[in-house]
Amino acid sequence: MAKENKVKDSEELLRAISELEKEKEISKETLFEAIENSLKKAAKEHFGNDENCVVEIDRETGEYHLYQEKTVVENPEDVTDPVTEVSLEDAKKVAKKAAVGDVVRFELQSKEFGRIATQHAKSVILQKIREEERNVVFDQYYSKQNNIVVGVVQRYIGKSISINLGKADAILNENEQVKGEHFHPTDRIKVYITEVKNTPKGPKILVSRTHPGFVKRLFESEVTEIKDGIVEIKGIAREPGSRTKMSVWSKDENIDPVGACVGLNGTRVNAIVDELGGEKIDIINWSPDANELIQNALSPAQVIAVAVNEEDPKSKEAMVIVPDTQLSLAIGKEGQNARLAAKLTGFKIDIKSESQAREAFGFSTDAEEFEYDEEFENEGYAPEYSDEEYVENTEDVVAEDIENNDAE
Repeated sequence: MAKENKVKDSEELLRAISELEKEKEISKETLFEAIENSLKKAAKEHFGNDENCVVEIDRETGEYHLYQEKTVVENPEDVTDPVTEVSLEDAKKVAKKAAVGDVVRFELQSKEFGRIATQHAKSVILQKIREEERNVVFDQYYSKQNNIVVGVVQRYIGKSISINLGKADAILNENEQVKGEHFHPTDRIKVYITEVKNTPKGPKILVSRTHPGFVKRLFESEVTEIKDGIVEIKGIAREPGSRTKMSVWSKDENIDPVGACVGLNGTRVNAIVDELGGEKIDIINWSPDANELIQNALSPAQVIAVAVNEEDPKSKEAMVIVPDTQLSLAIGKEGQNARLAAKLTGFKIDIKSESQAREAFGFSTDAEEFEYDEEFENEGYAPEYSDEEYVENTEDVVAEDIENNDAE
């Protein structure tokens, strides 16, 4: 009867482990180890020592045994610690060939443990299950870092927003929200996971709607050529809620990268603009030639000439001459166009009108070459635009993608 109960207990244990593995996504081996540790914990609570305890669980049948290993001594009076030692007479009851100095195993029954020891054993198992649940959730969302997920707005915590992602909650901090966007509880929104931290209370997930990577992932999901690796996003400069500039390049000369991103009648880019709440998007052709890249980045303004500081390449400085009628367009409202161009290219861009350049150093469109002139000061002319204060350049996002792809 006792054997039948033992088999029944083993079957129930195996069934419970299989259900936990399926529901909690925790491996069977982890659960078996948790049970082994709990039985040893109970033995320690009961005997005061678990160093000589051995737990064996058959992974196929679920049958488990708890043994206490004791060293054999000659006579009963030689036993100084009954937890770790046993007399030769008693040892022969379980091992007929036992001799002094041998280590003999005695099977223990978990039902013999006291109530407190049993409770401790249960707490060990539950604690391990909770830990593994947190690890499973952490791994799930850590693998989605630098990617877009869909969540449901729960509530506002101060000026931050709590968003439910399914198995975990994320925080959309105020500085990661686009000005002018307003959400309500139960709204479904897309967010970009920027960081996932493992904490004792579970994973802490930070998300964003202002990160350049958010725009990058939107284009990857919308544009097949980008997803297939034919068209590559080289850089993104963004002022969230207002305007984005993006440079693209095609590995296939027969495919227009800008056209692929815009789509037929603008369907592809318009879908992304809608997701961004009307944020304007300028898509330009990337070029390895700095002069051409800067000229493209300043579009829609026309550019007469570009000169990069070749004497000091590390300075990343460039001078641009535009027609008088294009100066305000090149600079943009509150300097936005020039500022985004600087962020996108990584150059400090000094924009001059044709008449300003002519007055300052006799510039002429008939000249064969136009060289950078570091003595050409900004006083009285258009300001110089730099990307030095730009923190989240998309080149960092591209670098992260390369690292993640290598890791995979």
